[in-house]
Amino acid sequence: MTRHPPTALPPGIAASIAPEALQALPIRRYEGPIRLVDTPEHLDEAVRDFADEGVVGFDTETRPAFRVGERYLPSLVQLATARAVYLFQVQQADFSAAIREVLASHRVAKAGVSVSHDLKMLKEVFPFEPQRVVDLGRVAKRHGIAQSGVRNLAGILLGVRIPKGGSTSNWAARTLTPAQMGYAATDAWVCRELYLRLESLGLTESPDGSKVRNP
Repeated sequence: MTRHPPTALPPGIAASIAPEALQALPIRRYEGPIRLVDTPEHLDEAVRDFADEGVVGFDTETRPAFRVGERYLPSLVQLATARAVYLFQVQQADFSAAIREVLASHRVAKAGVSVSHDLKMLKEVFPFEPQRVVDLGRVAKRHGIAQSGVRNLAGILLGVRIPKGGSTSNWAARTLTPAQMGYAATDAWVCRELYLRLESLGLTESPDGSKVRNP
């Protein structure tokens, strides 16, 4: 495979951000509607929303493992549209048809960070063939941004600080707290915002001019 050199970043976009500079940025959390999909009506709403969307933010949450040999599959799938963030507790109900339809769609871009691992683990919950998935970290690195984590990218590209707290909570709990739902929704929402920002800068294209597509 031919490797293309990174293109120059647009003016005002840095290749990295120092920890103290990131810490000084204003905190942002998702402030829009969060839909915990737990009724047929909520599921129908999500499916209709996905049908009208061109880009969704994608993320998963998994119960943390603290012992050697412990391993858990994803408990939560988050999909963010322009109108809402939808949370699917995939260990508690079968949402495979709705989620599979989005992930396998050639029309809808799915934007996330470190998505290969998320997709691999989610395939153990139910089978699907992902299409048009964009790993934002890979896109950033391809264009010369050295830091590829979601929080660093949010600082560099959006000028905001995304809180970390919540990542090690019990995502397998039957009832999620408002703090958990807010954390999960923010991660999916910011992935969509990062994709749109990269797109506005012309950075969702590879240096050879082709559109970025990461399986």
